[in-house]
Amino acid sequence: MFRPLSVFIGLRYTRAKRRNHFISFISLISMAGIALGVTALITVLSVMNGFEKELRERILGMASHAQILGFDGVLRNWEEVGRAAALNPEIIGYAPYVQGEGMLTFGAEVNGALIRGILPDWEGKVSDVQEKMLIGSTADLKAGAFNIILGVDLARQLGVLDGDKVTLVAPSATVTPAGVMPRLRRFTVVGIFEVGMYEYDSSLALVHIDDAAKLYRLDGGVTGVRLKLKDIFRAPLLVRELAHQLPGDYLVSDWTRQHANFFRALRIEKRMMFIILSLIVAVAAFNIVSTIVMVVTDKITEIAVLRTLGASPGNIMSIFMVQGTVIGLVGTLLGALGGISLALNVATIVPAIEKTFGIQFLPADVYYISEFPSDLHWSDVWFITLVSFSLSIVATLYPAWQASRTQPAEALRYE
Repeated sequence: MFRPLSVFIGLRYTRAKRRNHFISFISLISMAGIALGVTALITVLSVMNGFEKELRERILGMASHAQILGFDGVLRNWEEVGRAAALNPEIIGYAPYVQGEGMLTFGAEVNGALIRGILPDWEGKVSDVQEKMLIGSTADLKAGAFNIILGVDLARQLGVLDGDKVTLVAPSATVTPAGVMPRLRRFTVVGIFEVGMYEYDSSLALVHIDDAAKLYRLDGGVTGVRLKLKDIFRAPLLVRELAHQLPGDYLVSDWTRQHANFFRALRIEKRMMFIILSLIVAVAAFNIVSTIVMVVTDKITEIAVLRTLGASPGNIMSIFMVQGTVIGLVGTLLGALGGISLALNVATIVPAIEKTFGIQFLPADVYYISEFPSDLHWSDVWFITLVSFSLSIVATLYPAWQASRTQPAEALRYE
């Protein structure tokens, strides 16, 4: 359909000549609109990908990629289970843990907490807690010493510092001659960590696994085994494989079940942002309609002459489709280049803007992620450019079809 003559005339109409400067200006506006929309789409989606990646890393830095639990809530042969699971090449680390709820008190302050018992020498295989320590080290958790490490917000709420003693109240009770008494134990604060996720910083407390097992009366057992995977996105598939491979009956779960709603909300938000920002591209693309309509009106005599000289309706239609396609192609390419450049340099550009104008978009005392992370996905770039270019082509169809229906006699009647 696109013959050399049609392409030549279409490209010639794209350039400004004598009386059609205004039409060329509208063409430039259409190009700029498409470029702006594509740039915004690529940049915003890259930043959202960056936030999702950052949140995932912070969450999974403390949460397990997968975990194996006993059916009755107690796992007594964790070493055997861990070794059996580690035979799978997808698993790069495992560690036991004990988990329970409790209340921490210090003076008049009382806060609920999630108590996690860990083996300090093993914990580094499945979490990044040691890298998040502000004060102390996980190595300070000694069996029988009853030491405790708190999240930074939990420590702030209780008003405790390194070396202070807090009382942990477990939900289980002890029967004594004086009646039923809650289980209490004094712990010494030996460390404070900050993950950057309020969920953990405000409620998680770490103790030695032996101390936790005694407190929650697990009789030498543990709550389960935490696993670290090579590819976190294969966790659901790997969990199903483990459920069949492990010798015995166990409950096997993964991170997608524990945080499914959170990451589903992020995906929905990303999808809605794509739809909303796509409207910018759509509006700019359909500006091409007005551009082509004005060109057709301006060139009605030339169209009639071409038809008289033997040009078919298909030739006329292809002429104006070439013009609209060029506008869309140039705008899309400029937008893709701009979006890629911005997405790759967001971490440099945003601080420069903040420094220049003396503002801060994400204050560190309000937001845990105080910078703009960016994670450019080339699949997003290709999809956005394809959608933009397709909208541009669709926008040219109707006015180009209308031009192809021009009747030479009617057009030249008053010439």
